[in-house]
Amino acid sequence: MLWGGSVEGAERARVGAEFREVVSRITELLGKPNLSDFFPGLARFDLQGVEKQMHVWAGRLDEIFEKMIEQRLRKSESDGEEGSKDFLQFLLKLKDEGDSKTPLTMTHLKSLLMDMVVGGSDTSSNTIEFAMAEMMRNPEVMKKAQEELDSVVGIDNVVEESHIHKLPYLLAVMKETLRLHPALPLLVPHCPSESCTVGGYTIPEGSRVFVNVWAIQRDPTIWDRPLEFDPSRFLDDGKWDYSGSDLNYFPFGSGRRICAGIAMAERMFLYSVATLVHSFDWKMPQEQELDVSEKFGIVLKKKNPLVAIPTPRLSNPALYD
Repeated sequence: MLWGGSVEGAERARVGAEFREVVSRITELLGKPNLSDFFPGLARFDLQGVEKQMHVWAGRLDEIFEKMIEQRLRKSESDGEEGSKDFLQFLLKLKDEGDSKTPLTMTHLKSLLMDMVVGGSDTSSNTIEFAMAEMMRNPEVMKKAQEELDSVVGIDNVVEESHIHKLPYLLAVMKETLRLHPALPLLVPHCPSESCTVGGYTIPEGSRVFVNVWAIQRDPTIWDRPLEFDPSRFLDDGKWDYSGSDLNYFPFGSGRRICAGIAMAERMFLYSVATLVHSFDWKMPQEQELDVSEKFGIVLKKKNPLVAIPTPRLSNPALYD
């Protein structure tokens, strides 16, 4: 999606593995408690080595971007105007044709790519993993999702992007997954431009503010049966959405700093989960228990990765080619 998918075969698997490791390490460091945040005078000593490690992994990510940008430029030269128009190609064109007052430099370009990658890869894959685990843990939810998919897509067909907006129950599964397991449990840090008072507490100008949306969305004074995975709560008259207008449910944040990738996240989640659930039945390996316990971090992850066994359920084996 970002740079034309021109890596194939063994190289594709190698780059994919490296890519996932780098993003995982960076998001882990972003959420790691750092003494320097509490005692700024210690920052120059980097006692925990957080800054040093971040330079290492950011450098690794920069190397991946450099390689992909170089490859995309070579491809553009060979394809000319007839070449594919992916996100990276669009940014490169914008950089070359940008006005002199607000130039888009290569550093800006890489920063935009990093925002897309760090914000849009680990978050989506973790949410999909939680959704699959919750549905396997609640077989009646899995059954309802499969029945909806069989009705819309058919057992002799594969899921297409055109199907995903005809799946209200699967959308409710996504909303309930994000309620119990928000991708960023403390959202993106905010910073007040002036001192203010909230709930009797003074929040100084320039403070770093974290909002615990994980706790808000499990609050028993707001939610009925808050720890139960029940997508049907989101089927009633569209009361809850993730536009950020209701501060009882805002997994993507709210206001001007709301997540810019909501539409992308929705499509990636619905298409991926619909394909997995429609194409296969799922079960746990023998003697393994299914748990949905979480590992704390700036990005929420399952404490133990989900391991599941798929069984084909489509009518024609050729559909899996």
